[in-house]
Amino acid sequence: MNQSSFFEKNNSMNAMTVSQITARVRNLVEPEFLNIWVQGEVSNFKPASSGHVYFSLKDQHAHLSAAIFGWGRKQNRAPIRDGMEVLCHGKISIYPPRGSYQMIVDRIEPLGVGALQLAVEELKKKLKEKGWFEESRKKELPLYPKRIAVVTSATSAALQDILQVLGRRGPQIEVTVIPAVVQGEGAPESVSRGIQVASKNDLGEVILVCRGGGSLEDLMAFNDERVAKAIYDSPLPVISGVGHEIDFSIADFVADLRAPTPSAAAELVSAGWVDVRERIFQWDQRLQYSMDQCLIHQKRILLDLENRLVSPKDQIQEQIQRVDEWSERLKLSMTSTLKKFEFSFGKEAARLEALSPLKVLSRGYTITMSTSPERVVVSSKEISQGDKLKLKFRDGESWVQAL
Repeated sequence: MNQSSFFEKNNSMNAMTVSQITARVRNLVEPEFLNIWVQGEVSNFKPASSGHVYFSLKDQHAHLSAAIFGWGRKQNRAPIRDGMEVLCHGKISIYPPRGSYQMIVDRIEPLGVGALQLAVEELKKKLKEKGWFEESRKKELPLYPKRIAVVTSATSAALQDILQVLGRRGPQIEVTVIPAVVQGEGAPESVSRGIQVASKNDLGEVILVCRGGGSLEDLMAFNDERVAKAIYDSPLPVISGVGHEIDFSIADFVADLRAPTPSAAAELVSAGWVDVRERIFQWDQRLQYSMDQCLIHQKRILLDLENRLVSPKDQIQEQIQRVDEWSERLKLSMTSTLKKFEFSFGKEAARLEALSPLKVLSRGYTITMSTSPERVVVSSKEISQGDKLKLKFRDGESWVQAL
């Protein structure tokens, strides 16, 4: 056996498969890191459609892949963003298909906000038990509000977004801005007072309570019971538009309607007007189309009438021609009728002539007539001796006396 074959045979007998080495590493590593806490900065935070999320934990020198399974089903999850410093609890796991290790996180907590989050959850539980979140108590929003009150910072980008959206979608809406401190010390009192001022003075048909996004500390004014009570006690409907879409505050749950952002709150409050404007536009288009079709139809009628229209002179000539035709027809009809009468009269005359007594007299017969009274004698019994009789011949008369 040559040297090359010897080494190949021995190496083949001692070599491990990839799966075997991965399994051995997994058995060595995972039991050592079953219940650990890791601190780091979140990066590449990516929620998946499956409800899981994947991200990385990093510090100045290293990256650690991490995953949270069932994140979408967690009811009280903390808002996590790239760049946030967090504390994660879980275990280290080897992922054989890629031969990489990652942290499977079962609990994640933003650093410095754990106590705040706990306080928010406790207040949320308290207010929920009091029935402040019940849908049955929420007020219906006006469909076409003409006046709205906005409680927010007068210098915030959120206010500019709201005014821009309303200027585009509902320029007819009168907006009253009630300036409020929305972050830091005194913010809860300022926001709740703004809501009370809007309600007490009837500054709008609906109140928008808004501010832009931020950390949990930034949004704590809207997780305060005083703000929640002002919203709950307001006789006017309240829309809460606090933070970004992933941010939820207690104000959102108490409000009559929650908007994911301040801009969305402006869109919601103006939705009725946008719908009306769209319907008016559609009606205008339909009316324009109907008018166009009507004009086209009338134009066709006029063209048809124009083609059928005859000048008065032509009409007179046409009527003259018709009179001439009728005259000829009348003459022909009269001639034909007269001929028919003439033929019929001739036939009747011939019949009368054949029956005339004069015709009989021309053949040698006479008519005997009595004179008193004058009548035609038709029987010898009607004559007595000595009666004078008149005999009527074809060409005259003669008197005789009966013997």
